[in-house]
Amino acid sequence: MFIQTEATPNPATFKFLPGKVVMESGTAEFRSEEDARAASPLAARLFSIPGVTGVYFGYDFITVSKEGQEWQHLKPAILGSIMEHFMSGQPVMSGAGRAEETDEEGEFYDKSDEAIVATIKELLETRVRPAVAQDGGDITFRGFKDGTVFLNMKGACSGCPSSTATLRHGVQNLLRHFVPEVESVEAV
Repeated sequence: MFIQTEATPNPATFKFLPGKVVMESGTAEFRSEEDARAASPLAARLFSIPGVTGVYFGYDFITVSKEGQEWQHLKPAILGSIMEHFMSGQPVMSGAGRAEETDEEGEFYDKSDEAIVATIKELLETRVRPAVAQDGGDITFRGFKDGTVFLNMKGACSGCPSSTATLRHGVQNLLRHFVPEVESVEAV
């Protein structure tokens, strides 16, 4: 098994491509070993490596966030854990685990703004999310209120130093261009 690796714009996060489907549908993000243990054997295995602080699963990639350690010391352990997991035949998510953010749970907006929200979601889905996934992250819609779009940043995007620039200069400008009602974009 050959696992490719890619640096992300976030220096604390690295992207791992195992050459297999990781999540058939949806995504999953883990910010603690306790959350990982309850939902994903692979995430739990990755959190057992000292220095790992976050794990995010996309369709065909895994992003791992770290604290303190250098990547040159962490990458071999992470690669070994991913390889061992896939070779063992265990599922990525346990029965108790669930794909995150595939439904509209937790969204907020005024019902009179449904057409605007539908356009915003379509733009995010077709233009923003594929580009952000290339960097090992994800951006999902959370809400729209008083001209402000609220987005959830995940994976490599969460805590990335360039995420503010991505939101302001990329996403905000795109949405403003196609949806005049959008005045600003904020991360939640």
